[in-house]
This record gives sequence, C-alpha cells and structure tokens, in this order.
Amino acid sequence: MIRNTLTTYGIAQYAQVTPRTVIQWINEGKLKAFRTPGNHSRVAIEDFLNFCHKYNMPIPKELLSKQTDDTKRILVVDDDQGIVDAIRRSLIRDKIYDLAVAFDGFEAGEKFAAFKPHLIILDVKMPGLDGYKVCSRIRSNPENKNVKILFISGTIDKDAIAQIIKLGADGYLTKPFSVEVLKNKLQCMFGHNRRAEDRVKSERESI
Repeated sequence: MIRNTLTTYGIAQYAQVTPRTVIQWINEGKLKAFRTPGNHSRVAIEDFLNFCHKYNMPIPKELLSKQTDDTKRILVVDDDQGIVDAIRRSLIRDKIYDLAVAFDGFEAGEKFAAFKPHLIILDVKMPGLDGYKVCSRIRSNPENKNVKILFISGTIDKDAIAQIIKLGADGYLTKPFSVEVLKNKLQCMFGHNRRAEDRVKSERESI
C-alpha cells in the first residue's frame, strides 16, 4: 500500500462533495490520479493540494502536516524479486521510509509519477528500459533535480561509474551488499550523517 495518497472517498470528505464528483474531476483531467493494481483511483496528497490551490478550495490543515513530515519516500526498481523483497524487508523495519516497488523500467516511470519519491534505488540491467534510460528520463525533467538516484548492479566497472556520473546519479552499490551498507548509504545520501557530524562539531566548538 502506498502511503501519502488519498482515496476518492477521502477527497470527497475533504472537499465536501460526493465521490462521483471527485471521479468526474479525475476523468476531466482536473485532478491527477493513478490506478492501483486493484483498479482503484488514488491521488497523491501533493496533487490534491495543488488542485486545491488551482481552484481556490480550502486547504485541509492535516494534509499540510502530512506533506511536510520527515518520512522519506523510496522507490525500489529491480527485476529481481529476491533483491526487491530483501531491500523492502530491511528498510520497513525502521519505519522511517515509505516504500514503493517496480520490476521494470516502464513500471518505474508510472510509479515515479504517482509516488513522487525522494530517492530511487535503480538496478542497471533490466529488460526493455534499463536503469540508465530510466535515470536519463528522470534527470531530463528539471523538477526532479532534487531526487536522489542510487544505482545498484552485480558488476560496476570504470565505464559504468563514468556513465553513472554523467547521467547525474548520486551513488552506486555493487551487489551483493549488506543491510548495514545499504542503510549507511541512504543515510549519507539523505544527509542524516552530515547533520549528526555538524551537531557534534558544533558541540565541540562550544566547549
């Protein structure tokens, strides 16, 4: 289940309209939505807030607080079910990340648009649309400049590293990697460690 999204019924309650009206907004293209595997409509909180701004509707305060929390959204893209499950199990235990998964490059594009991740863990080699092409598409849109991209692959040589840097990725890991290595990498990319280091430095200077 993808968190930080709303159902048509939930939006109807916030907007004080019927669910049928919300569905009409979606069908008319006024309200951006996506379909779940069960064929239900879901709307990202950010998209609903944008809709409210555009049509001068009252902004629900509780949604603003949800949008500004510190939870980081991570999209995991890999065609290896085992790798995806291992990453998901290792990260959900800490309850500090929201996770979504995709098993190929085309599904990654759909999930990226709907989930709006802060970071994407991206396998290099996938059938159809590989990780390089997915990364290139993400970076081609200036709105995605702050999205972190972490490449993972069984083999990453000098040429691959050069390509990763050229595409604007933020880091890479070679499979297999441990849970701790992955977590440390994510903390560094999100700046958790840097904030801790700055705090320690500040405390030392005050002594």
